[in-house]
Amino acid sequence: MRGLLLVVSGPSGVGKSTIIEEMLAGVRTGRECVFSVSMTTRPPREGEIEGVNYRFVTRERFQRGIENGELLEYAEYAGNYYGTPAPPVFQAMERGKCVILDIELKGVLQVKKHMPEAVTVYIRPPDWDELAKRLRGRGTENEALVVERLEIARRDFEHIGSFDYVITNGDVKTAALELANIVDS
Repeated sequence: MRGLLLVVSGPSGVGKSTIIEEMLAGVRTGRECVFSVSMTTRPPREGEIEGVNYRFVTRERFQRGIENGELLEYAEYAGNYYGTPAPPVFQAMERGKCVILDIELKGVLQVKKHMPEAVTVYIRPPDWDELAKRLRGRGTENEALVVERLEIARRDFEHIGSFDYVITNGDVKTAALELANIVDS
C-alpha cells in the first residue's frame, strides 16, 4: 500500500496536537500512522522532549537545511523557524505508512504545491470565543500574543476552502475518530 501524507492545520490552540495524539493512541486505522517531528529554532518549552515534540536546532542549522533542500516545507513564525525535514517523511511513506504533519497554513500551501496528492485537514474551533478561552487557558502566551494568534487564525480561516476536509473540534475523541476516518477513506 502506498504511503499517505496527511497534513493537519488550524489555528494555534484549537487542539491539533491533542487530536493527533488521541488518534495515534486510541483509534485504529487501516494503515500505520506516524507523526512527523518538525524542526524549530525556538527553545523547548517546559516538558518538551527533543525528537518527540520537535527537533530543536540552531538558526544556522535550520538555514543549512533550507539551502540544502532538506525541508518539505518551512516558515518563520513569531521570530522562529519551523519546518518539516523531508527524508523521514519520504522514508515512512515508502514503507506504506500514513505520515501526519501538524503545520501552519503557509506550510500547507508549500506542501500542496510540491505534493498535490497530500490530503489536507483543517481543524476549526467550535467558535471564536472557545478558541480565545483555550489560548488564554494554556498560559504559555501573554495577552498581546493571544490577540496576535487570534488575528492570524481569522486570516487563515479565509483559506478553509483550500482544504480537503474540515473537522470541528468540539470534542477531542470525536475529532480523533473523524481524523481516523479520513485516513481510512
